[in-house]
Amino acid sequence: MNYYDKHFQLPAVKLLPGDYVAIANPLLMVTVLGSCVAACLRDPVSGVCGMNHFMLPGLNADADGHRAERFGIFAMEHLITRMQKLGALRERMQAKVFGGASVLDGIQLAQVGDSNCRFVRSFLDTEGIPIVAEDLYGEVPRKVYFFTDTGKVMIRRLRSDRLRKLEETEREYRERMAKDAAEAGGTIELFR
Repeated sequence: MNYYDKHFQLPAVKLLPGDYVAIANPLLMVTVLGSCVAACLRDPVSGVCGMNHFMLPGLNADADGHRAERFGIFAMEHLITRMQKLGALRERMQAKVFGGASVLDGIQLAQVGDSNCRFVRSFLDTEGIPIVAEDLYGEVPRKVYFFTDTGKVMIRRLRSDRLRKLEETEREYRERMAKDAAEAGGTIELFR
């Protein structure tokens, strides 16, 4: 969702779960994370940047192309491919990764954040993309501001009163994912 950020006085885009954006022009990218993870990638030579926001590391069933980018494996691959189409080179990419907090109730749900953190580190290591900054794990949701012109990232820790709204948003998103999978004839493991 594109908007103008009045505080920073910049054109901005807000990423929701399942979104990814790659651009070659300066833009402020913003997202709010609980157990989800966002990867901010940048090729400092070309200036091409991108960000994603994913909820689960990978699939346990065929997604039949229904919002596959909501899964880390696809969100990362789609973002890197899109950045390469804009002129970025994989060997020059650098990553900053955020999120993976334990903000959901229940032992199984609490493991979602941990799984996302392990996944993004492993994926980037395998792809040879160095992580130059990270703020992963914990119990506090974060708001992430990625300034693509400089590569700078600012994190704002959210107050506990925002936690209930974030839990509700993530729960609704998981339910939509399950519904999409059921309609496509597949299943999704939601770590319940």
